[in-house]
Amino acid sequence: MNEKSLAALLEEGRRQIQVTDEELAEAKRRRRLLAASLRRAFPGSTIYFNGSVAHGDANTPLTDVDLGAALGPASADGYGPGGRDALSLMEQARDAIREDLVDEFPGLTVTVAGRRRAVLVRFGDPVTPGQPDFTADVMTAIPHPSGEGLYIPNMEIPAKWDRADPITHTEMVLKAIDDTDRVFARTVRLLKHWNCTHSKPLCSWNIKALALKCIEKPMPLIDALQAFFTYAVEQLEVGPTPDPAGVAGDIPLGLPIKEACKRLRTARDYIDLAIEHEAEGRPLSAQHALHQVLPEIVPDADATDEEAARLRRTVMSTGPAATGLGLITPRVTPTRAWAA
Repeated sequence: MNEKSLAALLEEGRRQIQVTDEELAEAKRRRRLLAASLRRAFPGSTIYFNGSVAHGDANTPLTDVDLGAALGPASADGYGPGGRDALSLMEQARDAIREDLVDEFPGLTVTVAGRRRAVLVRFGDPVTPGQPDFTADVMTAIPHPSGEGLYIPNMEIPAKWDRADPITHTEMVLKAIDDTDRVFARTVRLLKHWNCTHSKPLCSWNIKALALKCIEKPMPLIDALQAFFTYAVEQLEVGPTPDPAGVAGDIPLGLPIKEACKRLRTARDYIDLAIEHEAEGRPLSAQHALHQVLPEIVPDADATDEEAARLRRTVMSTGPAATGLGLITPRVTPTRAWAA
């Protein structure tokens, strides 16, 4: 096996999962079509984009896009907590999207019934070949009276509306990408892949909210991963992640907080170990440790000979007493970072 640096392994890995130009172009084209429908349905509204495509951290396969309309005063009048819920607004958006897009997408379905927050658009036509479909979540939001953030639908609570600030969220992420010379987005791509292969302890927005606080300048990807996992463990051991815009409530987790912390600690320890192995001239051991964190995009490496040599040097430098009988069997590590 050719020995590769951690930097090379991560660069290869992130290129494997990065969305293709073709996927991105088609997703943005469909998003523009939806935006035009919203403008027609709600004159004077401000269209905003959020989610992975807007944030510049989408992975392949690309399966969805997110956008919303922040309604102008005339369209928003009478809606909000204490007023009308968003159902009729969602129905207006649904009708406009159907009318505008069904000719191009004969398999189009647009669903409002049973939806908590957003109109669900199913195109009946994937962006990534081989995927079952491509979807969009389309939000109908109204400005918050304070001028900070929006009210977005939540059909499952008595008030029928929640506070959020998706526009500021996107601005914060794009600034972080610029400030870090794209390291932020590349690290988030890797972290989202880690998350998906380890039982999804965090939602994507929780990953980004935590990363905003610890990936603030250009750095190697391995250092960015180390910074993230170290910071995430520290923060989640205190409690859930607050909204970085200071508008919404705490960000919900995908798993109970103790389980999420367990997976984060294990990933942190493997990243630390990978960095230690590389610094001490053990590239295969470093790769093996990194594989535990990103098993599907970093190939495993047989580090048996490398570890045996390290242990022999340990015996020579410390004496047989350091190892009991003087015979050392390399520790077997699990194949998933969440197993430890």
